[in-house]
Amino acid sequence: MAGTPGGPRSPLLEDTVDGSIDHKGRPAKRPTSGGWRSAYFIMGAEVAGRFAYFGIQSNLINFLTDRLGQSVPSAAESVNTWTGTGSLMPLVGAFVADSYIGRYATIIIASLLYILGLGLLTLSAVLPVPSHSDCQKSNKTIPCSPPQLQMIFFFFSLYLVAVGLGGHKPCIQAFGADQFDGRNPVECIAKSSFFNWWIFGVFSVTIVTQSVLSYIQDNLNWGLGFGIPCIGLIGIVSKAMRGPFMRIGQVFIAAAKNWLATPSSIATEDLAGGTLQQLSALFLNKALLAQDDSKGNGRQCTIDDVEEAKAVLRLFPIGATCLAYAIVYAQSSTFFTKQGFTMDRSIGSGFDIPAASLQAFIGLSIVLIIPIYDRIFVPIARTLTRKPSGITMLQRIGTGMFLSAISMVIAARTWLVWWLLPQYILFGITDVFTVVGLQEFFYDQVPTELRSVGLALCHCIFGVGSFLSSFLISAIEKATGGDGQHSWFNNNVNRAHLDYYYWVLAGLSAVGLSLYLYFAKSYIYNRGRAL
Repeated sequence: MAGTPGGPRSPLLEDTVDGSIDHKGRPAKRPTSGGWRSAYFIMGAEVAGRFAYFGIQSNLINFLTDRLGQSVPSAAESVNTWTGTGSLMPLVGAFVADSYIGRYATIIIASLLYILGLGLLTLSAVLPVPSHSDCQKSNKTIPCSPPQLQMIFFFFSLYLVAVGLGGHKPCIQAFGADQFDGRNPVECIAKSSFFNWWIFGVFSVTIVTQSVLSYIQDNLNWGLGFGIPCIGLIGIVSKAMRGPFMRIGQVFIAAAKNWLATPSSIATEDLAGGTLQQLSALFLNKALLAQDDSKGNGRQCTIDDVEEAKAVLRLFPIGATCLAYAIVYAQSSTFFTKQGFTMDRSIGSGFDIPAASLQAFIGLSIVLIIPIYDRIFVPIARTLTRKPSGITMLQRIGTGMFLSAISMVIAARTWLVWWLLPQYILFGITDVFTVVGLQEFFYDQVPTELRSVGLALCHCIFGVGSFLSSFLISAIEKATGGDGQHSWFNNNVNRAHLDYYYWVLAGLSAVGLSLYLYFAKSYIYNRGRAL
């Protein structure tokens, strides 16, 4: 029994966290398990992983054009395709983690694949490639491409990194957020703050990555530039683990079987309390209908099963309307970098800022804005709205989408290198709102057992956005580059019309924001939360 006032209290009931265990399988005790101490360690592992990821992604377009001889549009498509794959693979990793082996084991296995991919990528970068002098034709120097086998080896290594990223990315973030008990008022606020400081840590390391590593890659050695992140990840990993998919899948199957059935067969107790009336997915309610060959109590699925399925289904309209933002998000590592590469980047005499280093201003703005948002904006907003996190998750996401559209307008009117800074800085501010908001939203609004899947779906938004960006580039290249005309993505960026492309993205952002507001207005938060 629980202790009474003034009497003895049970340490087990007082200190343990319901439904949680420690690394030895024992009930987790609040004073010695979880909290910020565990979260900081997990964040450190993520920092190492992101250090490796951004060490590749931020300057990959220049490697593809300068070392592998790809054209600018082809290189941009390759970067977007790889980025998209890396953002979609977390869905597979989350499935394996939540349904079979758990998050800890998934993180370890994925990290080993990550390291293997980075090691092979480093090896492919140090292999010799033909010099430009070997590729002269009619007194003209043309881009050189390495042997086909070497190209295959490089892209195999690159996509092995994407596979490792798939298990590492969603599981480690969900694992970190799980260190806080959402039912405890103090830890509930800390959990919301965790997502802010998670992004703070991630983009703190990107400043170093995009500044220092891009300089090493451009001026020293590509193998060294890829090898340093590999060594860092090795150091971290050397110091460090009925599935919900079946239940949700059964809900959809049962609902499809009962599509023509009438709702009168639903048991009376299922309708009590108005639970079903608060949910809008009428199709999934059919899964509660009994069938003649049903076993047990004659019910296809339980209300909890149906509610889990509906919670996941409600995320899709929000995620789909964020795709326009995801397309814009893909531009910073492709055309933004190539645009900066053609501009005067000299400081003083004899020193040129690497074009990829300009992306560090995104991380710098995030590092500067996150403390202001968490320590100043949220408390002020909390006093006005009476909400623990100041503004709702959907309001936060929508604010970032609006700023993203503004950043494309600024990008369309940019011509000098230092004029690129506002769009980079605004990109960082949009990340503080939309990226963090999406991560918290997709973590919070799914069933507890599917939180890795929720974060994987969040990453999939950016993966699909990268693929859509690649498709858009390809379509515009074909439409504008025919009949001897200069396409919008001409290899000579000074002859290209990237401003036209940015105006198109600004228009897509406006349409996406309008649809987002329509769906967000009618969204019903899961578990009664509106944070």
